[in-house]
Amino acid sequence: VLYKESVGTGTPTPVTPEMERVKRNQEICSSVLYKENIGKATPTPVTPEMERVKRNQEIISSVLYKENVGKVTPTPVTPEMERVKRNQEIISSVSYREHLGRATPTPVTPEMERVKRNQEHVSAVVYKEGLGKATPTPVTPEMERVRRNQEHISSVLYKEHLAKGTPTPMTPEMERAKRNQENISSVLYSDSFRKQVQGKAAYVLDTPEMRRVRETQKHISTVKYHEDFEKSKGSFTPVVTDPITERVKKNMQDFSDISYRGIQRRVVQMERKRVEQDQENLTG
Repeated sequence: VLYKESVGTGTPTPVTPEMERVKRNQEICSSVLYKENIGKATPTPVTPEMERVKRNQEIISSVLYKENVGKVTPTPVTPEMERVKRNQEIISSVSYREHLGRATPTPVTPEMERVKRNQEHVSAVVYKEGLGKATPTPVTPEMERVRRNQEHISSVLYKEHLAKGTPTPMTPEMERAKRNQENISSVLYSDSFRKQVQGKAAYVLDTPEMRRVRETQKHISTVKYHEDFEKSKGSFTPVVTDPITERVKKNMQDFSDISYRGIQRRVVQMERKRVEQDQENLTG
């Protein structure tokens, strides 16, 4: 009190962030000096009760820290923040599983399988509900083919899980429907063949084996031709003799005689001599 009475009036100064920092550093230094003056202590085991008290103290500190937080400006939750949040939850789940000890395995019952499948369906539905607007894409022939293959695979998997059925007798109506279906399949196959294969050449490699087969086929064809020729030798095909055939035959014979005997050449020579004689007579 006497000290304060002798103190005069001063000029108040505002508390700046630098002064706050210096004050906190001073408190930390005081804490360090306090700990240095403490002597040796007897260690005590950490009991579950102490662990519980420690966790409660941390929770209380977190609550007090949040109470001291002032007003903040809310920010919208962006898709990037949602993605980071989900990743953090997955990391937390993985870290949680790493600290798990050994467990006792339990058999997977049909009921558990059913619940698991239902949960997957629910997850798929929830996932689809969370999807936003998408850009439609045209259905290409490749997508149609993949879709049909997927349906075939699904059909095969479905048939594998089918139980034994009761056989039914094959009635005439079923036989007729079966034949009609085969005819329809044949027609569709033929149409597909005409559109895709007919009129297009099939390219094959000219291998030594192919050449050998081709040569063998030629020899077989030649042998077959000679065999047929030998069988038909000595036989003739009768034809009707008419005036036109006779005239053509006679003309062909005359042409052959002219070509064989050289009559045409002699006629040309005689014509040349006659022309030369005519010229001599005119000049003489």
